[in-house]
Amino acid sequence: MTELGSRRPWLTRNVVMLGFVSLLTDTASEVIVPLLPFFLASTLGAGALALGWIEGLADATASVLKLLSGRWADRLGRNRPLVLAGYLLSSCARPFVAAAGSAGHVLVVRLLDRTGKGIRSSPRDALLAASVPEAQRGAAFGLHRSMDHAGAVLGPLLAAGYLSFVSQDLRLLFWLTAIPGAAAVLVLWLGVEEDPVVEEEPQPLEPDPTEPAPRGSDRALTRFLVPLGLFTLGNASDVFLLLKAGGSRAPLGTLPLLWLGLHGVKTLSSVPGGKLADRVGRRRVIATAWLLYAAVYVGFAFAESQLAIWSLFLVYGLYHGLSEGPEKALVAQLAPPRARGSAFGLYYLTLGLLSLAASVLFGALWELAGSRAAFLTSAALAVAAVVALATLRPTPAEVAPATPA
Repeated sequence: MTELGSRRPWLTRNVVMLGFVSLLTDTASEVIVPLLPFFLASTLGAGALALGWIEGLADATASVLKLLSGRWADRLGRNRPLVLAGYLLSSCARPFVAAAGSAGHVLVVRLLDRTGKGIRSSPRDALLAASVPEAQRGAAFGLHRSMDHAGAVLGPLLAAGYLSFVSQDLRLLFWLTAIPGAAAVLVLWLGVEEDPVVEEEPQPLEPDPTEPAPRGSDRALTRFLVPLGLFTLGNASDVFLLLKAGGSRAPLGTLPLLWLGLHGVKTLSSVPGGKLADRVGRRRVIATAWLLYAAVYVGFAFAESQLAIWSLFLVYGLYHGLSEGPEKALVAQLAPPRARGSAFGLYYLTLGLLSLAASVLFGALWELAGSRAAFLTSAALAVAAVVALATLRPTPAEVAPATPA
């Protein structure tokens, strides 16, 4: 692998190029996503429950395919072909939101887009993990997430500029997302290499020379997925936050700006969040992120003014910066090198299937009991997940004698 900085062995060519691919892809995607609730409601006449089904089914489809694609990549011994195929499919499908005449049409396009995401994500993360030392994967995944979120800043900024200075025609704007999508595929094709897999021992759930290590990484990973799944059950799609903002009578042009601000905080906090997890422990940082999520959702439950909602959007970005990179680094830590694709597949499957339930539950609670009940339920599930994460300990059957420091 090629290192771009002698003092930063995690800053490899693959890390940087995959970061640019995600930046361009998210630029295309996030032109559409912050405007999707408005497009569904005003143009297609769909409500919160339809939005929940669309986003939930799309994420669930992606997650099932992430499991399968991870296993395919492990069997092939190569990740790059699946990564390329996934980005190509998403880039071709995404602009066709512009042609939608009903919520069902939007669902089909989102399913195709997320199918591409499902094909690429696990092999991409396995490819990235193989490109950096284990002790610095939090920083590498943090940088990747940071560049991904930078695209989610650029996309809404372009959308806001288009709506303010060019046209209010959302369909034309959606067609234009084909341009950054094509650029992402080109960068991937020319810039990303396939590094050979290097065998190394999987690490315990949280390495500590004073504690015994679990013998089986598969069971350690499964135990981590239990609290993760509980948290995910309360973690509905972020587009519901835009629906909350729209309910405060914010002008249409401010919705992309809200999305921009959220992803700006994600961009700035992802690398520090990953580095912090490498230093103090990944589970500790993940637990902190989940508690912050709970606090912000309590705030959203009671926020009424636009100022309060804007402020909560910005604070909410810190949750992503503190959780996304550390979660992926922990999964890579628990998995054997030649099974990382499958491990990331299980991780994404847990997120996706429970995200479907979370989005449908959140949308149903919103329509039946109001937004406050929906936000408070999600906050309670996040607190329960932190408690479950804190109780994780290796069982006697899984521990081996402690390794000297």
